[in-house]
Amino acid sequence: MAKVKWRGGALLAPVPPVMVSCGDMETSNIVTVAWTGILNTIPPKTYISLRPSRYSYEIIKERREFVINLTPTELIRTADSCGVYTGRKVDKFRKYSLTKTEAFEVGAPLIGECPLSLECRVTDVVPLGSHDMFIADIVAVDVDEKLLDKDGKLCLDRAHLAAFAHGEY
Repeated sequence: MAKVKWRGGALLAPVPPVMVSCGDMETSNIVTVAWTGILNTIPPKTYISLRPSRYSYEIIKERREFVINLTPTELIRTADSCGVYTGRKVDKFRKYSLTKTEAFEVGAPLIGECPLSLECRVTDVVPLGSHDMFIADIVAVDVDEKLLDKDGKLCLDRAHLAAFAHGEY
């Protein structure tokens, strides 16, 4: 198979388009992120990369916690819109009729409509250029009971999670 060389770029696909919630149960925001993933198993670690200009950036940097809410396919348009509007001007939970749900371990709310949520505590912030990476411990995983079989095994296919690849879902 013949290949052509392109310059280095951010082309990894597919990636999970997640909705990251931050703040607390009274004052919160949702930011859509595609730059996320798993860094380590023991202890469980993840990351999100955000531009410092984002409204959620300062909230997360100050509070040092956030929730990664995995986006089901039925919320793709909502995830897109949460990435377009700024939380400085729009209450995204209210605008998109999303349910703020209390987390077990962190103060940031979960998005009730998302079947899986990772509660995270920031351990490091790494400046990388256009984005800063928030490295975090995953302190709890919240799983919708509908995703479990009769033996308690996770049936991830029931979550119908979205994937993003080069501009398309």
